[in-house]
Amino acid sequence: MDEKKQKNHDILKWVVFGLLGVVVIALVFGAGVAVGEKKAKFSYRWAEQYHNMFAGPRQGFLGDFRNFPRGEFIESRGSFGEIIKINDTDFVINGQNNTEKVILITDQTIIEMGREALKKEDLKVGDMAVIIGSPNGKGEIEAKLIRIFNQGDMGASSTPPLPPLPFFFR
Repeated sequence: MDEKKQKNHDILKWVVFGLLGVVVIALVFGAGVAVGEKKAKFSYRWAEQYHNMFAGPRQGFLGDFRNFPRGEFIESRGSFGEIIKINDTDFVINGQNNTEKVILITDQTIIEMGREALKKEDLKVGDMAVIIGSPNGKGEIEAKLIRIFNQGDMGASSTPPLPPLPFFFR
């Protein structure tokens, strides 16, 4: 009887270890699925909102090629335009479609022209500026970076020069 009990005990021990192994594998697999779902949801939401976050074209990047490369871009996190009014803590630019935007300047705002750092006192009405920042609840843009362009760099055009096209579009 002892030998039979020992054999049953060994079999029961292996069955318990096997079941524990299956449970551990199922838990690890479930954790992997949960992490994968979170990554997929993030990636899906990120892709849906890409044009809103990075000011891409409204039709998507494969949208209307008739206006390529100067398509319609959304100014959600910044703007480009001519400075038309300067106040103590902000200034107003005339942006795309003659839209006036208020740009707030804080102590953390970086202002540059080329490689030269500027102060807010160096800004002039008529300067062309690119602003990158965050919108606030009042519809103003809190500037993180302001880059001023020399009028000589712009030529006669009121829009910034475009980078060269990739070789496959030439």
